[in-house]
Amino acid sequence: MRTDAPETPPIALTIAGSDSGGGAGIQADLATMAAHDVYGTSAITAVTAQHSRGVERSYPLPLEEVEAQLAAVTDDFDVGAAKTGMLATTEIVRAVASEAASFEFPLVVDPVMVATSGDRLLEPAAERAYEELIGESRVVTPNADEAEVLTDVVVEDQPSAIEAGDALLELGADAALIKGGHVPGETISDVLVTATGTTTFEHARVDTDATHGSGCTLAAAVAARLARDESLEAAVGGATDFLTRAVRYHYDVGRGPGAVNHGVEQRNRATMEVTAESIRAAVDRIVEADITPLVPEVGTNVVGATPYAESLEEIAAVEGRITRTLAGISSNGAVRFGASRNVARFVLDAREVCPNVRFACNLRFNADVEHALEELEWTTAELERDRDAEADAETDEWVAPAAVESLFDGDSGHPIAVVDRGAVGKEAMTYLVATESETLADRVLALSEQFGE
Repeated sequence: MRTDAPETPPIALTIAGSDSGGGAGIQADLATMAAHDVYGTSAITAVTAQHSRGVERSYPLPLEEVEAQLAAVTDDFDVGAAKTGMLATTEIVRAVASEAASFEFPLVVDPVMVATSGDRLLEPAAERAYEELIGESRVVTPNADEAEVLTDVVVEDQPSAIEAGDALLELGADAALIKGGHVPGETISDVLVTATGTTTFEHARVDTDATHGSGCTLAAAVAARLARDESLEAAVGGATDFLTRAVRYHYDVGRGPGAVNHGVEQRNRATMEVTAESIRAAVDRIVEADITPLVPEVGTNVVGATPYAESLEEIAAVEGRITRTLAGISSNGAVRFGASRNVARFVLDAREVCPNVRFACNLRFNADVEHALEELEWTTAELERDRDAEADAETDEWVAPAAVESLFDGDSGHPIAVVDRGAVGKEAMTYLVATESETLADRVLALSEQFGE
């Protein structure tokens, strides 16, 4: 018989409807909580027959069944935070508000009132009942349409979002997060309003309609982080980052637009060691092959992004780079995440339009390298830059992201080599890119052999 080794994770509660399509409702909430290493419990308010294209039927559970679930969970579990979603009827809204008055943990209220299509989902009496529930909330998270229903404020910019947030605070909420996803524009601004001030969280809008479950997922992420004892501002900031990645790397499932990827953070963490190992293997091959003539004065770095990388800290690289020595070339440090800035930034910029690009390295560029690239007949692109521009010594960013992005195309592919002829104080460089680390190493060695002929 083996000795058990139990865990005691934080616990969160979702009070919401069931989505048979799996993208929203309690399915999204529980998956999001699990992604935050939080144990999820639930009280189901309604059962829906829905899919990626819409809702076919909805059946609210009897009030006594909802109340029984709430009593069972809160009596047995040490709940750290809770969130509400679809509450279905006036009676359920009122019952949850009554129960929430005795909660000894923070409550996130996602006032599910208006569908993405703009249709109202609740009767007017239920909408009015929400005012009592909002008064019990640590934070209420309406989108622009829901904020208008609750406050009569039309949210179309930051000042109007703050006005709506202030109105929700007057209803008794400790804080209000006015979500900007329904407000047109290339940037999404989520505005957190509290009694002490306002904080805006901005993210570039992802070009997709696959946002099913986004509201549920955001509220569940906030609740999970509150259950982990994060401050409200940290919880909201982390949750909006989480949702941005979940939307960009959404699930392409069903015949509709698809759903947000609730498990993307777990997957990203799971790939980090594999990504680092692949860089170590590529570096070993490159060092063993001794590509000294291709190593620039600043050294060579080999970088690899996780499949869902969104920051420099999610790109593995050689600490100290690969540099020339009297005996050839040498890797100066271990492979770790966040060790590269310039080459890693190049990869991140390329991934904005071609997300399957994950690996890259920088090599010397001169006339002989240019000839070798021509002989290999690789697809090659050239960076356009201001020849008189000087580098930013603080960030080491030499090229605007748009200049890199313009060389890549997510539909037709990407170049194998990108040539940077340099600028004032900047060494000319060749960047090789690939979707696999082995392919990148193969290309480095192929260029080295061609260069030496």
